[in-house]
Amino acid sequence: MVRHIQRIRTVRPIDAPNLVWVLIEDDQGAVGLGETYYIPGAVESVIHDMAAPLVLGLDPSNVTDIAQTLFACANFYGYAGAEMRAFSGIDIALWDLVGHIRGESIATLLGGRSRDRVRAYATCVDIGPHSDQQAWLEDAGSLARELRDQGFGAMKVWPWDRFAPQIDGLASTGPAGWSAMGPVGHDLTPGQLRSGLQVLEQIADAVGDSMQIMVEGHSRWDLNVALRICRAIEQFEIGWAEDLIQPTSPSDLARLVRETRVPQAVSERLISRHAFRDVFEMGAAQVAMIDVVWTGGITEARVIGEMANLHHLPVAPHDCTGPVALAASLQMCAHLQNAAIQEMVRGMVYGQYREMVEPDFELEDGWFVIPDAPGHGFALRPECLEPSRARIRESVLGH
Repeated sequence: MVRHIQRIRTVRPIDAPNLVWVLIEDDQGAVGLGETYYIPGAVESVIHDMAAPLVLGLDPSNVTDIAQTLFACANFYGYAGAEMRAFSGIDIALWDLVGHIRGESIATLLGGRSRDRVRAYATCVDIGPHSDQQAWLEDAGSLARELRDQGFGAMKVWPWDRFAPQIDGLASTGPAGWSAMGPVGHDLTPGQLRSGLQVLEQIADAVGDSMQIMVEGHSRWDLNVALRICRAIEQFEIGWAEDLIQPTSPSDLARLVRETRVPQAVSERLISRHAFRDVFEMGAAQVAMIDVVWTGGITEARVIGEMANLHHLPVAPHDCTGPVALAASLQMCAHLQNAAIQEMVRGMVYGQYREMVEPDFELEDGWFVIPDAPGHGFALRPECLEPSRARIRESVLGH
């Protein structure tokens, strides 16, 4: 019996102002959960004003065809931005919905599992019970020991963001704060370079090679400064340097690959398979960092992951946003043969996410245990849909 998409709801939690959940319900009452992050009002408008009229009434199992239809219509005027964030949330919700209908996990729907566990690394921001960003700014060695003792073997910090040009916005920004967002810097003094290196030195001195270090750049620097930073950190054998420059020029990214020994990760900021294709073809990255809630959802992330595998590159999914991003990413890690490691934030996984979804994410000695439940394996807690906690908008077939 063919099912049809009956209702699309967007849920904006009041206590997480950048987050949007997408609930898609079919005419038999089955529900799928998706998510995206940033400028929720714009995303909500795309979902209800542009996407809903195209999606309502369709068979939810035709996920790929729906994704292609939405992309084709948005590509008429420019697809990246709120459009792809909206489509990502819809796509994840559809995959979750089909998983519930068929009683299979998303990884199984994609063709099967390559693994049941994936190593996690801790991105060190201040959220909930863990002030990890403040901790590494004050004493990175102590934080590294704490993470190691908790089972983690990798952590990510951004020692040079604070020296880039700063803005002081009133809007709610991402977990890393306003130092991670702003104009590109063109001047890093020797003293500032040295100050950032001290963070890495403290980690290395405290825990040695039991902790792999990833360096985040948040696109805060020009190419010359990025090269100086990369050459200075070669001594630490770090896991990767990520987004030291804006990922808008594959030829400049390729210079970082050619002119330093530091592996380059690029990046959750690339939207769609088309942007990643250019980077792969120019040899401009050594790690493919995919954000499923920005780049087009499961449908697009799968293609990107397979392209990375064709270029003999690993995938490291991004999550510094919301619980469904992590849930969907874990399904990608279960399926993709080249999935290497999964990002997480302690204050989110051990704090915020437990208040948003059920069940809790399962971590064992720094490794995620990947659910094999229908869909991505997680559902919103009922209290998240209470009017006092969220703003809800819906589009319904026939209304």
